[in-house]
Amino acid sequence: MYEIDKEKFGTFLSQLRREKGMTQKDLAEKLFVSDKAVSKWERGLSLPDVALLQPLADLMGVTISELLSGQRIREEAPLTAREADRLVSGALRLTAQEQEGRRESRRRWGMWYALGVVFLVLELACVWWRDWMLYDDMAAMMLVAPALAAIFGVYFCFFARERLPVFYDENKINFYSDGAFRMNVPGVHFNNSNWPHIIRAVRTWCVAAMAAWVPLYLIVERAARLLPEGLRFLFLILVMMAVLFTSLFTPIYVAGRKYE
Repeated sequence: MYEIDKEKFGTFLSQLRREKGMTQKDLAEKLFVSDKAVSKWERGLSLPDVALLQPLADLMGVTISELLSGQRIREEAPLTAREADRLVSGALRLTAQEQEGRRESRRRWGMWYALGVVFLVLELACVWWRDWMLYDDMAAMMLVAPALAAIFGVYFCFFARERLPVFYDENKINFYSDGAFRMNVPGVHFNNSNWPHIIRAVRTWCVAAMAAWVPLYLIVERAARLLPEGLRFLFLILVMMAVLFTSLFTPIYVAGRKYE
């Protein structure tokens, strides 16, 4: 199967961008991607998502065929049937590579998710076996974050969309909905530029929460023993809730704003 020449594509794209008087950042903003992505395209390190080919071609004032072939096609010398077939073949290969890359990403995060579950089960087994709990009625607090991480992890590691619908790029939307799943982050507008980074942030939190929450809880619980008895419960609640919300929402907000 024919493969698109990445270096030729990148050189041609860089030439077209300069002709249009655009910087890499200007082009990135119009396509709702990062300027790092544009830089990689122009250096021949990667190719844009298939869904971006038409808007990219429109911005550069060329056809998709010209974009993929890395050269302008004169009207008096149109593509032959064989050349057109090669370009279509290359586009199909690009699509297949994207799909395989997404499947590989899901497999990799699925393994991390499974590892997090194993750590969580072992840690909980040790806690109840050694009876390390200071407050028996606080067992629920120890399970809140791991339970959320396990639920969110199933969705984000195995079922979350890798790309958002086009209307997210065309409008300022801070609400994401997919079936029964809902997410609203005030101040962050979801689009295909920041969405991959948000997914990565949530996946990382899910795995880390399952693997590290119980040990963290036990450390804070031991610290609570140093306080007067009347303050122990309040201290434990405040610290663990602060850690929960800060560790979950801060990475989402930072990733969303940085790559928006």
